[in-house]
Amino acid sequence: MTANGYGDGARVVGLQRSAGGVPKTAVDRCTVTVNGMSGDRQRNRRFHGGPTRALCLYSQERLDALAAEGHPVARGSLGENVTIAGLAWTEVVPGVRLGLGAVEVEVTAWAAPCEQIAYAFTNGAFRRVGQKPNPGWSRVYVSVLHEGAIMVGDAVHVHP
Repeated sequence: MTANGYGDGARVVGLQRSAGGVPKTAVDRCTVTVNGMSGDRQRNRRFHGGPTRALCLYSQERLDALAAEGHPVARGSLGENVTIAGLAWTEVVPGVRLGLGAVEVEVTAWAAPCEQIAYAFTNGAFRRVGQKPNPGWSRVYVSVLHEGAIMVGDAVHVHP
């Protein structure tokens, strides 16, 4: 194990989906297309889903830090489809390309927090994961450049 406690290199440590809304529940493996994760649906397609918001990604280390602050967060509670450990989250910004197992994605935008995730924060402080008030703490949306399957444990790579 490395200092981050998750082994060598960045890894997919969680995959989550739902029939609509949050929390999203864990799966071990999924297929990803340009339209998103198989079996995942969004309630409000105006703000979620679609080709430029096919997946929502978040950092396990950020979840751990939020929990240490006293927030009742868990994988999938913030609506993320893919939870990654061992990646410097401040470097995951729009324009960055990532390999998630066999899938290649590009970060397209910060995922603005909404009231639907307020239950996962002490006193409903969901703006804690907003990019403007707390740079480097936002979830991100990605578009899918290369479709395929992702499994928990898959390596995550930053592409040049």
